[in-house]
This record gives sequence, structure tokens and C-alpha cells, in this order.
Amino acid sequence: MKILVLNCGSSSIKYKLFDMKSSEVLAQGAIEKIGLKGSFMKFPLPNGDKVILEGEILEHQAGIEYILGVLTSEKYGCIKSLDEIEAVGHRVVHGGEKFNNSVLLTDEVILQVEECIELAPLHNPPNLAGIYAVKELMGDIPQVGVFDTAFHQTMPPKSYMYGLPYSLYEKYAIRRYGFHGTSHRYVSRKACELLDVPYEEQRIISAHIGNGGSLAAIKDGKSIDTTMGMTPVEGLLMGTRSGDVDAGIISFVMEKENIGTQAISTLVNKHSGLLGISGVSSDMREVQSAMKAGNERAKLAFDMFEYRIKKYVGAYAAALGGVDILIFTGGIGENHSISREIICGNMEYMGIELDLDKNNEIHGEEAVISTPNSKVTVIVVPTDEEFMIASDTMEIAGN
Repeated sequence: MKILVLNCGSSSIKYKLFDMKSSEVLAQGAIEKIGLKGSFMKFPLPNGDKVILEGEILEHQAGIEYILGVLTSEKYGCIKSLDEIEAVGHRVVHGGEKFNNSVLLTDEVILQVEECIELAPLHNPPNLAGIYAVKELMGDIPQVGVFDTAFHQTMPPKSYMYGLPYSLYEKYAIRRYGFHGTSHRYVSRKACELLDVPYEEQRIISAHIGNGGSLAAIKDGKSIDTTMGMTPVEGLLMGTRSGDVDAGIISFVMEKENIGTQAISTLVNKHSGLLGISGVSSDMREVQSAMKAGNERAKLAFDMFEYRIKKYVGAYAAALGGVDILIFTGGIGENHSISREIICGNMEYMGIELDLDKNNEIHGEEAVISTPNSKVTVIVVPTDEEFMIASDTMEIAGN
């Protein structure tokens, strides 16, 4: 069964075509700068060469039409006809309280996804644009929505409710939803598979650390807490997001700077985090280079980043009543051995003993990096959200 996975952002589309019989990736790539000057499509060839095709791509339907054309082209294609694609899986950021699992995208379901736009005004509209485009271009092909928020719908009310008047929850569904759910679900299951332990009997902390980041506390196969909230701003310090901040600061800054809601949203989403503290970059590699060159603000940003993660590891160990497995994933989690070392440092009291030599060797590959005597198994698991989306799509469309 060949399945196309689409991840539509506001000005981009990432895609992967899977042959699920062999779990092989037949094609992958991305379109950037949709609706902007200089839009282009990029994808790798089987020999490792990279192709960049430039062209005017004004909206998502044109972008998906471009992707489908390349997949079936004589020069770059891997399939002879679009009829070979049996289903399309979509990443959908926000499913609100409506969706706790991946679902077949019927007309009724699409309407429900549209109702979630106000919860994710930057993300759900382009996700929906991809769904509309496939329906227009590929007719009645089965489409499946896989929601970032779905995995965290198992959280109890004491985890997801805020200390605001309950009436605001009733009126506007203000609560913690959490994100990166597809990644947390994939790596937690994969870790248990690699360790040959029963998923439904483990206490797991999953640390998805990249330009955006979140931790999840997973008990007996279910998410019981996560660091991101109603929006992806809450929780960890990130590349450009502030993470946790005193709510009173928001109104204080708005008053002092004489700015409105849109400006304050841009400030905490786009100009904070590593970038805002360091003044250098949102990229951890550039922050670390500046830190080594003696930049004190870069050092502060780095320390804040690592401390926030370590603090949540401790908090989730308490919430879980102990930890069996600590997972690192995401761009930084998979590749940045120094971050893993700092986060796990001085954590022997809770059973974490890192194998420093093994940790330094691991970059972007599956590996246990704790010592044999460690009570907590620390493991690196590269995430594969697209494969998780393809697996859900195959299961749902196949039925």
C-alpha cells in the first residue's frame, strides 16, 4: 500500500511517499515560500544528489499539484500513475477535545477540524488547505487526519486544567492540549520495542527537544502530562518561544511597550527563547559557538534552556512515581550530546547514570546511553512522525 504523507505549514509543504509493504520511503521533499517571491521545491534523488525546482507557487493546491507532478514525472518520478497512491495522511496540529485518535477525513470530520481553527489559527488553516487540495486533485481518495494533540487527550483534568475561572473552560475550551503528540507516541513505543519491554507497564519521560520542544510524562502507555499548553508557547525555553512566563508579565509588557495582542503574540512566539536571550540565534549550534567565544548572553540562554528541561524531568519523575525510561528525540535531543549530558548530570539520586563515552558517540541513531547499573534506561530514539502518520493512515484507510 502506497501512502502519501503531507505536512502543510503556512508557507511550506513537506511530503513523503511510503510503500508500507516494505516500510520504504519512495520519495520525499518540501516546497518552501508558498505565496512568496522565490518559491521552490527541493527533494533528494536516490543517488544522494539534491534537486531544486524554482517556480511561482501561489497557494497550497498549486504546491500539491507540483508534488504530484514530480512523483509521476519521467525524469524524477517513482510511480507511473497517481492511482498507485491508495491514501493520503495529513498532519493536523490541533484537534481540540473532539479528536483523541487519528480519523478518516469525511466531510463531517473536516467541518469539526474547521471548528478548531480558533485554537490554532496559524496552523490548522494550512493543514486544511492541504486536505481541500487533495480532495480537489485526487477525488475520493481516502484521507486521514493525524492530530498533534490527540495523544495527550488521556491527560486527567488535574493535568490539563488551568487555575482560571471554570466558566472560561466551558465557554472557550481553555485548557492544556499539548503538542508533538505523534512524535511522543512514536518514540515511546519504539523505545519499548527496542528494549523489549511491555509498553503498557512503563513509566516514561519523552523529551522532544528541537527548535520547538516539549516533554511528555507517559504512564502505562498513556500521556498523563506534557509541557506545552493550549498553544505551543508554554513549557520549555525554545528557539524563538519564551516557554513558561508569569501571566502578569504579558499585561505589564503590553502596557509599558504600548502594544496590542498581535504584537505580544509575535514577541513570545518569534522573538523570545534562545534568540531573545542570546541576541545571536535561535539555532543551538550558533548559540553554542557564541558561548565558546565568550558571549555571556549566549551562555545564559544555553543554561536556561538546559535547566528548564532538567527541572521538568524532575517534576515528571514525581508525577509518574518514578521513571523507567528517559527518551531523547528531536534535532537537539538526537544529536547534541552535551545537552543530554547536562540534563542527566547529578541525577544519580533518581537512578539516572549516563555512560559518558557512549553518549558522546551517539548522533542521530538509536542507542541506549545509560550505564548497565542505571535504574533508569536513557535512550536516544530518532523520531519519525511521518511514518507514524503513514501507519495510522494505512490502518484507518485499510478498514
